[in-house]
Amino acid sequence: MEIKMAKAILKWFLATVVIFTFANYSWAQSTKNSAMEKLNFLVGEWVGISRTYQGDGILTEVPAYEKIQYKLDKSIITIDLSSETLQLHTVIYYDEKTQKYFYNPFYVNGAAKYEADLKDGEFVVNPTSSKRFVFRLTEDGKFQEYGENLIDGKWVKYFEDTFTKMK
Repeated sequence: MEIKMAKAILKWFLATVVIFTFANYSWAQSTKNSAMEKLNFLVGEWVGISRTYQGDGILTEVPAYEKIQYKLDKSIITIDLSSETLQLHTVIYYDEKTQKYFYNPFYVNGAAKYEADLKDGEFVVNPTSSKRFVFRLTEDGKFQEYGENLIDGKWVKYFEDTFTKMK
């Protein structure tokens, strides 16, 4: 009788552990997917122009193509940028523990990892306190990303990519 009771208690305990583990995993996955789905505005195939600035003028202006897509059951977003001046592969993900987005660019000569935030419909990457990248949709539905440096208390744009959605 005691052995049957012990087995029953053990089965109940194991079932409870499995249920709570699955529930916790499901909640964490749901939180992550919800955070990633807020970045839907990034996703698509985009074609446009990449500009770099120097002073008050345009330094370079080249055609650019960007493919942004979800991968791994929407747990990450990949960005593949291609232009005459830059080849870039980026992975964006959301960490449930820190409740932060991370932007991980891979260049020909290296890689990096930066924290990012979603603020007022814009995805903002913060490499340093004096440099940021902003990703947003314009009022006319174009996708724009630009980089700025903080100079003498003012944000100064040093590049801007503006894209039209192909797909």
